[in-house]
Amino acid sequence: MAAPGQLPPRLGSALDELRATLDRAAELAKEIEGAKPQLVHAPSDLSARLADVESDREELSNKLAEYEQQVGRLMNLYVATYQLHATLDPGEVQATIAEIAINLLGAEKFVLLFWKNDDKEKSSGECEIALSQGLEDDKSGLYTNGVYTGGDPAVDATLADGVLRIGPLDGSEALACVPLTVQGATVGALVILSLFQHKDALRPEDRDLLDLIAAHAASALFAARVYSNTDRKLKTLESLVALVRRQ
Repeated sequence: MAAPGQLPPRLGSALDELRATLDRAAELAKEIEGAKPQLVHAPSDLSARLADVESDREELSNKLAEYEQQVGRLMNLYVATYQLHATLDPGEVQATIAEIAINLLGAEKFVLLFWKNDDKEKSSGECEIALSQGLEDDKSGLYTNGVYTGGDPAVDATLADGVLRIGPLDGSEALACVPLTVQGATVGALVILSLFQHKDALRPEDRDLLDLIAAHAASALFAARVYSNTDRKLKTLESLVALVRRQ
């Protein structure tokens, strides 16, 4: 497996090979361009073939640009997935979710919501705010005192039905409401409230990242929380056993 920040070997090799082919085509094109004065009296079929070669080179160049963009998107997804599942520390998983929101989605303000531990709490619409960014001057009053009690129609709908929503949304300040699911059950949502100035809107390619967050963020955090709770209980049990042995 490739390390974070590096392409998987086969994908990186394919991209390097394509770049090398394009570089060689560019070199040949320069040679042809330099030889054009000598080709004035060349047979017409040779001129046509040279024109075809130049056209193919331009097409390959455009395809490479598209391919590199696609590889960039795949790389972001690959790194995000790796980082989400690379630790069993709940704090680190939450920090990774924040990094994805900030660095890959360009989110300036967002909030991570989770239902309270008791499923019965869902009837009250009360969620804990597990993580927030940029809400120091929030004037909506919806995300205060570490609790979200409802009030944004898009957020409430996503928490209820587990459907990803991308704004603008009627009556909602959210730009995107990303459901967080574990084994088919919605356990919370990542709510994107605003983007940095350099990014005017969520783009179509951001949908892949939002889908990834919906599929992986909750399960990674859930696994980390289970591990943390189990590890804490194990250490408590070990302390009790050690105490008994000293009696």
